[in-house]
Amino acid sequence: MKQEGKNNQIALFEGHHIRRHWDDEKDLWYFSVVDIIGVLTGSVDPRNYWKVLKNRLKNEGSEVVTKCNQLKMRASDGKFYLTDVADTETMLRLIQSIPSPNAEPFKLWLARVGYERLEETADPELAINRALKTYVQKGYSREWINQRLKSIEVRKALTDEWEKRGVREGVEFAILTDEISEAWAGLTTKQYKNLKGLKKENLRDNMTNLELVLNMLAETATTAISEKREPKDFLENKRVAREGGAIAGNARKQIEQKIGRSALSSGKFKTFKKKQLPKK
Repeated sequence: MKQEGKNNQIALFEGHHIRRHWDDEKDLWYFSVVDIIGVLTGSVDPRNYWKVLKNRLKNEGSEVVTKCNQLKMRASDGKFYLTDVADTETMLRLIQSIPSPNAEPFKLWLARVGYERLEETADPELAINRALKTYVQKGYSREWINQRLKSIEVRKALTDEWEKRGVREGVEFAILTDEISEAWAGLTTKQYKNLKGLKKENLRDNMTNLELVLNMLAETATTAISEKREPKDFLENKRVAREGGAIAGNARKQIEQKIGRSALSSGKFKTFKKKQLPKK
């Protein structure tokens, strides 16, 4: 019998099984639509419910249905069948179309998040304050939080510099980020996330203080070199990114020689948080 792969996992949702699949290429989770509908509606026939809802959405001109894909997922009989799936964003849009009391908490949460984003657009300081509170609630130390907030400032200065040099946000930002990461850590962003066992989690939120400092050094150096050299095209920006990252890469190697271990942590935040707790 075909075994369930690490990217085809069962998630628990209020005691119910939700089938999901992780797409490494797109960095997205896909969830079984009928499983979510079954939980939220309590329907004895979630497939029929989804069929009716799908037709209604199509007739209303909604594009949500067109964003759903099909993947083979294991059914209750142990066999794999093509199943309608949706990524997180599409699934949240579908939930808004489900008239069920069980869906109301999600709708209220979505409304709250939307309201907060509008507030933050008018007053960006609110976003910083909310981020600070979130990190505290998750158990990060004050020292780490200060480093993390500083890293956001450093990253913003770098992306502002890239925009000045004509670098386009999105793919080009990602390519230059990978150049910096490979130069200082010896890993692309995706490889770094794989080292830590991350999927959608933020890489920097799972860095130790040392990793954050080295990453900030790499990005600060890249910004300074770019300001001095004023690269004219994307290839020149790539060279600058490698040079900036290499400065932090040399620092990493010197530190590792002194401490006798890798400066890179292979654990998620919860893992290295436990390692840093004092012994009783």
